Amino acid sequence: MRIGVVGNRRYRELTGVLGRLGDYATLHGHTLVSEPDLEQHWHSPVERWGTANPTLDLVLSCGGDGTLLRAVRHLQGREVPILGINLGQIGFLTSVVPGDFEGAIDAFGRGEHRIERRFTIQGAIVPSAAIRRPGEHAVNDIVIHKAEAVRIIRVRVSVDGEEVGQFTADGMIVATPTGSTAYSLSAGGPVLLPDVEAMVVTAISPHTLRVRPIVVPGSAHVTLEVGGRGRDGALVSFDGQLVGPIEKGDRVEVRRGDFSVLLVRLGEEGFFSRMQRKLEWGDLSDRELMFRAD
Repeated sequence: MRIGVVGNRRYRELTGVLGRLGDYATLHGHTLVSEPDLEQHWHSPVERWGTANPTLDLVLSCGGDGTLLRAVRHLQGREVPILGINLGQIGFLTSVVPGDFEGAIDAFGRGEHRIERRFTIQGAIVPSAAIRRPGEHAVNDIVIHKAEAVRIIRVRVSVDGEEVGQFTADGMIVATPTGSTAYSLSAGGPVLLPDVEAMVVTAISPHTLRVRPIVVPGSAHVTLEVGGRGRDGALVSFDGQLVGPIEKGDRVEVRRGDFSVLLVRLGEEGFFSRMQRKLEWGDLSDRELMFRAD
């Protein structure tokens, strides 16, 4: 197999993992294609993942969820299975711990795995008096947020051309089902199962008690338009990566992306079991202790 490798150099375990991976690949006849930033961590030279898109059978993401999202950006829209090796703490999108990755690659080669298809969203920034910027894709979310800590922003939200409302808040999130367990969840949004064909629109710290998140079809076109006074602006980010500033009257148009992300899953663990293990979903153990004390 030809295996692409993306890694986060901030993790101390990375060098050891890549050393084992290099030995494993040599033993089993696999070709490794590494992102350039990892060159100093390999024990022996490997093929460089440059500007051209190499042909790959599998991508290994060595880090946390942010590293996996970066692997998606490296693929530039190609649907190649991604196996996440968790070097961090939560790693909700990852599948295996460092001690298990050799067996996981073997299982993938034998076809003893399943693929979770996660749809992406695409956002185009439409300035009020300028040329439309090309759309970019996100796996988790597209977010408009305030540019200054002491300010709030006003955002007009529309779905399929119908205005939902104008909201005063710290920002607005449009999230995929994958992103429903990320920033949107922290802002009070609902959890969507990965195979739900929908998006979540969640306000960040709205300045009213009457605003609640809404769930819209995956086929919907969501428009976020910056309002406010004067030239008060905001910032736009895709999967936590800052794209740039926008000003009053500018719009961000969000729709379903034209490719999916393929996550490799092993074993029988389901979505809610993963939620319970990694996010402590439904953990009422503290209450159980209280009841026993009574």
